[in-house]
Amino acid sequence: MPLVVVITRDVEDRYRGYLGSMMLELAPCVYAQPRMSARVRQRLADVLADWHGHLGRGSIVMCWAETAANGGLGLRTFGTPPKDVVAHDAMLLVRRPLPEPSESR
Repeated sequence: MPLVVVITRDVEDRYRGYLGSMMLELAPCVYAQPRMSARVRQRLADVLADWHGHLGRGSIVMCWAETAANGGLGLRTFGTPPKDVVAHDAMLLVRRPLPEPSESR
């Protein structure tokens, strides 16, 4: 049961209450749980995804230790900007999508 960390930014107060009931709030908008099972972590991610899909405000980053993932880090993000963690030369890097080219007239 690995450590799970959730960081929120510019989200509704309901997230704070929900996350605070399951995790320790280490600093404003930073939550941690040292022993969370994969099933509980998945349920937490499902609730966050559902709420963010309906409310659509702010961003949420959720990370945990996962041996099968690149660099041993599992990562879920909700909101903007979307990020992908990729392995490159034994390092983890964050890749953001390129902006759409603007149409010129």
